[in-house]
Amino acid sequence: MTQDTTNRPQLEEKTAAPAQQPRKKLSPLLKIALELGPLIVFFVVNGRYGIFAATGVLMAGVLLTLAVSWAVTKHLPAMPVVTAVLVLVFGGLTVFLQDETFIKLKVTILYSMFGTALIGALYFGKLLLPIVFDMAIHIDDAGWRKLTWRWGLFFFFLAGLNEVVRHTVSTPDWVNFKVFGILPLTLIFAIAQAPLIMRHEIPAEEEDSESHF
Repeated sequence: MTQDTTNRPQLEEKTAAPAQQPRKKLSPLLKIALELGPLIVFFVVNGRYGIFAATGVLMAGVLLTLAVSWAVTKHLPAMPVVTAVLVLVFGGLTVFLQDETFIKLKVTILYSMFGTALIGALYFGKLLLPIVFDMAIHIDDAGWRKLTWRWGLFFFFLAGLNEVVRHTVSTPDWVNFKVFGILPLTLIFAIAQAPLIMRHEIPAEEEDSESHF
């Protein structure tokens, strides 16, 4: 009986589940490279070989970014996956049918989907934006709701703007708009959200205390 009692803690130690390891994250420089790399290559190839070659390279680029992201983190965020699926579908139609309309339309559909998903989720009491940002910022729920409305409406604005541009300018000019229009607008909009984020930021001490319960 004594032997069984002394062995029991050892058996419990062996069967105890290992602690869950924190998920690896991409370094800031690698994340920027993965987000901007395919777009920059798309712009360069379009200038030299045209929209169809650029679209093919863009399709390969998004697959490569997903592969690198998975290799480093063993995790694929929802936003890049949705973007990659649309690039592959509409890019494939563009190359197969030799019609640049599809790759242009992809931008409108992508931003419309993002706007609908963010604002639609609010209707059901869900917050998707923390998932999109991969919890890179820490604010209260009221801040997330305000930020979700802003990003949702901004995505709808980009979708509408893309529709105006794609119907009124040439394909080379549309590519310039995609790289030198949408990208700076998004960066400026993101920076403009800093005051809201600061007002609703959760202090590190409070966040640490909440994590213990």
